[in-house]
Amino acid sequence: MPGGRLTQTERQQIALGLADSLAYAEIARRLDRPTSTITREVMRNGGPTTYRAEIAHRATAHRAHRRRQAAPQDPKAPPQAYGRDAEAVRRYEETLTTVLMQSGTPQMMARVLACLFISDAGSLTASELVRHLQVSPASVSKAIAFLEEQNLVRRERDERRRERYIIDADVWYESMMASARGTAHLADTARQGVGVLGSATPAAARLENIARFLDFVSESIARAADQARDVLHAKPGTTSNDTAQPRPDRPDQVG
Repeated sequence: MPGGRLTQTERQQIALGLADSLAYAEIARRLDRPTSTITREVMRNGGPTTYRAEIAHRATAHRAHRRRQAAPQDPKAPPQAYGRDAEAVRRYEETLTTVLMQSGTPQMMARVLACLFISDAGSLTASELVRHLQVSPASVSKAIAFLEEQNLVRRERDERRRERYIIDADVWYESMMASARGTAHLADTARQGVGVLGSATPAAARLENIARFLDFVSESIARAADQARDVLHAKPGTTSNDTAQPRPDRPDQVG
């Protein structure tokens, strides 16, 4: 039944498929389910290396119970901003969280990041994140610390002296530039090995090629991020061709 909830038997089949190193698409085909359903199920329950059918089944039941408890019972409850469909927003937040996890972001950090992404203000307090995600303050604090290290969020105090965690357009530019600097540093380290191992040796040749590759990638990331920075501030409806042009006033070097 492609449209229903996953059963415990199906989750056991997913676990067996992962153990056999099957692709999500193949597992989905065998269960007659959309690939996105299998991907979301696995990523929200520990990922392909730690997925366990019994634990996933219990966790899903717990999440469903928690959502029922958190659902507003008051018919006079304020509507979603801009007339949004609350259930559609919730589903999208889960999808975005799953995609962030697939890109390598740990689960709690992905949940916080997705929550910030979909907030109109682009900022939330710790208490707002705790209330929305139904997690402990310690979990939020740990997630924010990780995201700050990755240059994905920043914090500042509002007029009430509360810390607000902010995700704005330039955060992504700074994150890309930090990635470029990290890649450049790795290239330098690889090149140091050439002298240590001897320039005429196979190991040194391998490291030299790695360093050249990483140099190219680092420079390309920095150049592309710099050229496309204006896209982050473009008005809705503006095409990338209008905005993603070279910025001659900015250097192409990695800072």
